[in-house]
Amino acid sequence: MAAVNAFDRALVSGLLRPQPAQAADLSEFARAVAGTPLASRVAEAAEKAAAGAAVEDHFVLLAAARTALLGSIHDAVVGRLDEFTGRTRGTDTPPTTADDRSANLLAAARAWLCDLARAGWQGIDHDVVSGAAQIVSAMLPDPALRRLSTLLDGFSNELAASCPGAALERVPARRWGDLWARAVILTLPGALGAGAHTTATGRLLPLAVDLQEHATAAQAQVHAVFEPADGSAPRLVRASVSVPKPDTAVGAGVWQLLRPHMSLLSAVAEGRSMHLLGMPLTDGGDLLWSDELARPGEPADAFATARVALPAATDAATAPLDRHPARIAVPVFLEGYAVEVAEGHTDGAAPGEETLRFTVTGRPLLVDTDRIPTAGPLTPKTVAASGACIGLLRWDAGTYCLQPLAVETTVRKKPVAVHAAAWAGGTTDKAGVKAEKAATDAVAVLRERAGRLLRK
Repeated sequence: MAAVNAFDRALVSGLLRPQPAQAADLSEFARAVAGTPLASRVAEAAEKAAAGAAVEDHFVLLAAARTALLGSIHDAVVGRLDEFTGRTRGTDTPPTTADDRSANLLAAARAWLCDLARAGWQGIDHDVVSGAAQIVSAMLPDPALRRLSTLLDGFSNELAASCPGAALERVPARRWGDLWARAVILTLPGALGAGAHTTATGRLLPLAVDLQEHATAAQAQVHAVFEPADGSAPRLVRASVSVPKPDTAVGAGVWQLLRPHMSLLSAVAEGRSMHLLGMPLTDGGDLLWSDELARPGEPADAFATARVALPAATDAATAPLDRHPARIAVPVFLEGYAVEVAEGHTDGAAPGEETLRFTVTGRPLLVDTDRIPTAGPLTPKTVAASGACIGLLRWDAGTYCLQPLAVETTVRKKPVAVHAAAWAGGTTDKAGVKAEKAATDAVAVLRERAGRLLRK
């Protein structure tokens, strides 16, 4: 991480006219990959960058080295988490296939990213950042470029909102370094190619849903155990749906946007399994969801699945380009833990803000309550009163933490399950109904305005 930080510091001021401190940081960064197949080429790239003479190939090599370093951290952390869960993990890595149809667009994106590295985060202005607009517009219509175009769109918008860079009091160097390196790698031939996949036929037992929300987009990722019909070993899989959204669609209203695109969300809310009939499944464990290839199954309690099926499931291998600590999200089931609530000044909490920890096998585990979505009934208070939890183990800059997705708690001496995605398929809960109505009104207004604009 010290080597990654050194490279990120060098990007803050930019590599057009590097200073001695930046040259030292680049040298430290290059030493971190000494002894690897990247060693000599990265050393040369770092030397050229330190002299202000870096060209496109040099920036690509620096991005590759940064990606490799974080990939090694990912592998080390995941290895420890596998020891904790006791589950096995697949070893195959999905190959990619090159596609030269968009070579010019990828080259244009790469050139813009190189210009960013030369300007540095403190040197960005609207002229530099606006160079991404035409590239993104040209990429968006092509589904094969959607991943990169979305990344570039979000990244450039974030940079535009921070212009001029010289006026920034604090530069998010790690975050922007991550986005920059990821984007550079995705412009290379084959990086956006389709990975190998098979077809999945069998029973899908949902565990929980991770809802990720941004001002202009939302994604629901369902974590589940898949039991193949041929009797082979069960495996952990994911099924995701993503949609663009207006910034006025918040809370439970997000489900209205996601729900029509994936019947699995209703099955999760109803506590049902799904039967898959030839659903495409990547080697990385992602189901390429199609409602036409799934039908509702029998009732399936998520906590029964977590207790019985999860321990025997095999974790999917991680695709090479996805090996990054920020992407670690290992499904786990915990129970019998002690709960500790502390106030402020711990684990980065603000004064007066409460932090929550579970003591698991004698060790404290930070609970990341900030990741609990507002689009469901799960709250930090409910988590603190729980006795069992389905969640995702993550690693955040040196700290292991747990993102709770569902908990079992006791209400009137009876066990009750509370899911973060309980409202995914609709709800009769008073708070949920109120939130849905507000979202419905907001969406109706937006549709009416959009219709008026189209008529004009």
